[in-house]
Amino acid sequence: MPPKPPTKPNVLFIVIDQLRADCLWGALADVTPMPNLRALMRDAVSFTRHYSVVNPCGPSRASILTGQYAMNHGAVRNGTPMPHDTPNIATELRKAGYLPLLYGYTDSGQDPRQFAPGDPALTSYEEVMPGFHEAVEMRLEMSLPWRADLISKGYDVPPYPDIFRPDGAALDAPALYKACDSDTAFLTDQFLRGLLGRPAGWFAHLTYIRPHPPLVAPSPYNRMIDRGRVPVPVTVGDAAAEAARHPFIASSHAKTPISSVVEGFPDLQPTPENVATLRAVYLGLAAEVDHHIGRVIAALKEGGLYDDTLLVVTADHGEMLGDHHAWGKQTFYDAAYHTPLIIRDPRQPQAHGRRVDAPTESIDIAPTVLAWLGQEAPDLMDGRALTPFLSGQTPKDWRDFTYSELDFGSPIAPTTAQIALGLRVEEAGLCILRGAQYTLVHFNAGLPPLLFDHLQSGEARDIAGDPAAQPALLAMTRALLDHRMRHGGGRFRRVMITQSGAVSAPKQAN
Repeated sequence: MPPKPPTKPNVLFIVIDQLRADCLWGALADVTPMPNLRALMRDAVSFTRHYSVVNPCGPSRASILTGQYAMNHGAVRNGTPMPHDTPNIATELRKAGYLPLLYGYTDSGQDPRQFAPGDPALTSYEEVMPGFHEAVEMRLEMSLPWRADLISKGYDVPPYPDIFRPDGAALDAPALYKACDSDTAFLTDQFLRGLLGRPAGWFAHLTYIRPHPPLVAPSPYNRMIDRGRVPVPVTVGDAAAEAARHPFIASSHAKTPISSVVEGFPDLQPTPENVATLRAVYLGLAAEVDHHIGRVIAALKEGGLYDDTLLVVTADHGEMLGDHHAWGKQTFYDAAYHTPLIIRDPRQPQAHGRRVDAPTESIDIAPTVLAWLGQEAPDLMDGRALTPFLSGQTPKDWRDFTYSELDFGSPIAPTTAQIALGLRVEEAGLCILRGAQYTLVHFNAGLPPLLFDHLQSGEARDIAGDPAAQPALLAMTRALLDHRMRHGGGRFRRVMITQSGAVSAPKQAN
């Protein structure tokens, strides 16, 4: 008999929706019970300066899965299509013989050239990215298997979004479902039932919607966190003082008031009590996700799979949670982009427990997984593999900056910001360059920039207008322009047609 092919390793890639990095390391860590992820950090490598390159959900996941900046993949808003032949982690893993299993969602707008005008795939921004096999549908606005499960258990299940309305008059009243029946619990149950019996050599993308709003948690998580212990939001004055900092801020506040992150309280005001309550519910939801990730890790260990599995845990983007009087994530502050990243490489135990403070980006994850499996990342991927860090090394030519961008316009109907600022859709954007000392926020259409000095007051003070800061502003602006020019898209940038045919040049480190 011919010898059996070697067993392929497993990959489990977990994305938590809207989890701030400081729930694990930072201001909120002391009051956020996440024992399972903290234990994983001791058994893995943690990247503490990790940033999403874009938000909200659809664009951020497009960048995570394609390894591309949003300026290159083009899916810059929820519902903006991405060309169907853009390579992503799933299409590349299929080349290595993996079936990319999706437990959850990717929030991918479909390429309309691939479908008839009336196809249902063109009616939702929550469709599945090409290459993935949807093992369990768990989309925010659909979640049909979960809803069916609730109905079978006797729940009276209202339509979205009322299914996420607190079951009571209090802001922190529990959800209408028990903790054992929550969306987080259901997805974990389905993952464990459907995956652990599979033969070795699987790839699974497990995506939790929590702690993404609407902010409602089942008991006991709704009141697990003592709101009196939750740190107050970071502010630099009242909401009016914050709005006076930049013309963009007032429209951002108007788009996402405190009432937008919870169902059933349309007139909710940002009183200290209400802010503390919703921050506590958010942290309770984070604790719930941690509990179920603990179940997954325990099952991997019990099944003898833990040391044969690359385990990646991150978030798609952050959440303002009242910082700077803002909610949601469509702004420029670090809290909206700074996310945790934990990677356990079972082959490199000598690096376990290491914390890396080199700047990393969400586009680095896809090339990291591919490199770990011995697959070459497509030239179109902008990110760099983090595999040297997983073995305890630090590349000498590593980047000095992280880059993020935000499109706050709409080609269909002008957004609040477009109207307030008098912007065309092509002008409604900003980009952020973060270095060791300075962060530059550059706006389109001649809006003033922002510059923060993290060795001084950080985001509490914009120094862009200070005469003494002009050299730093110029240097950061030039670095941003260099970055955009260096990474600007082009499918065939490294290809030349020659007398010998099409020739591709290898991608150089950047």
